[in-house]
Amino acid sequence: MRLLGREVYLRRDELQRSYDVVVIGGGGHGLATAYYLAKQHGISNVAVIERAYIGAGGTGRNTTVLRANYKTPETIRFYKQSFELYANLSAELDFHMLRSERGLFWLAHSEPQLRNQRERDLQNQHFGVDSVFLSPREIHRLCPVLDMTGGGKRPVLGAAFHPPGGIIRHDAVVWGYAAAAQRAGVHVHQGVNVTGLTLEADRCVGVETSAGPIRAGAVLSAVGGYVTQIADMANLRLPIVTHPLQAFVTESYSPVLNQIVASADLHIYVSQSARGEVLIGAEIDPYTCYSTRSTFPFLASCAARAIDLFPFVAKLRVLRQWTGLCDMTPDYSPLMGLTGVDGLYLSSGWGTWGFKAIPAGGLHMADLIASGKVPETIAPFAVDRFRRDQAIPERASAGTH
Repeated sequence: MRLLGREVYLRRDELQRSYDVVVIGGGGHGLATAYYLAKQHGISNVAVIERAYIGAGGTGRNTTVLRANYKTPETIRFYKQSFELYANLSAELDFHMLRSERGLFWLAHSEPQLRNQRERDLQNQHFGVDSVFLSPREIHRLCPVLDMTGGGKRPVLGAAFHPPGGIIRHDAVVWGYAAAAQRAGVHVHQGVNVTGLTLEADRCVGVETSAGPIRAGAVLSAVGGYVTQIADMANLRLPIVTHPLQAFVTESYSPVLNQIVASADLHIYVSQSARGEVLIGAEIDPYTCYSTRSTFPFLASCAARAIDLFPFVAKLRVLRQWTGLCDMTPDYSPLMGLTGVDGLYLSSGWGTWGFKAIPAGGLHMADLIASGKVPETIAPFAVDRFRRDQAIPERASAGTH
């Protein structure tokens, strides 16, 4: 890995028996929280514990899309901030991340979705997010390679268009945060498995690991699909169900698709990488499990929908296919903040869009851990919001269901 022209490696720190903060999970959210604890609050006696390698979970298995065009006021404000932080993240972390603004279409093929996308556009404009509703003629002018008839089955009736939407290298985000956190004094431990939480008088005071016990003043669970297993260690029940989410890329093809195209009716999204690979993803698998095996039924169904929108894809060979795990909440919004167990914090339930939330998620979780006060921006995403009948329904803005 190169850091703006020079080689960078993560150092191997000796595992200490006590830290001010232990972060479980070496993905984007865990590493970002550790970085902001050190940078913003001077708390550098922090350990990030990752059972595999950094970015091995959802962060390394996502499809790299960045956007801020969400649907509810709470999520629009949050993701807008995260999107703005991403804009300068490469310079802040001194790490080249290959961020590229593409423009993102959210297509509508039915009258209900047409109303939904118009509503999305107006809501985003109200909160200062760059968004505009486009007619079929305007869509075709910007993206001539798109089949406006939807394969003769689902004609495109319109779209919400998010001009600054784009992509960024997911592995670079992980390494950028990890390297910057280490420079600030944070320890990053890979290949260490958390096997239990240490509870004393209803307070979490540390973790049990495959390398021995670690005491901690605070513990953050920034685990994705396996978060309920961590919660079980503290006898917590979380409103989360884990689903597989698959995607694939084709062999390289001459650059023809400059934008990211998502269809709410077809539950599919398509983009083209800088290397010419066409990246295609769709909805979560309709069953719960922890398997990351790819399946042919998904590939066949997803490919058929992609061909309806982009006929040229039919002649391309599949290069690789992969699966990640999504921690889905009932309202498609994250769980952030206090858990009800003193000393134990949570950043999870990110479902299919946790990658987009990494900078803001890490920033606000660091604020909470350092101050003990829940930041206003993440207060709506409290773990107990369902009991209080205050869900944040974001399903309408999801590209995958």
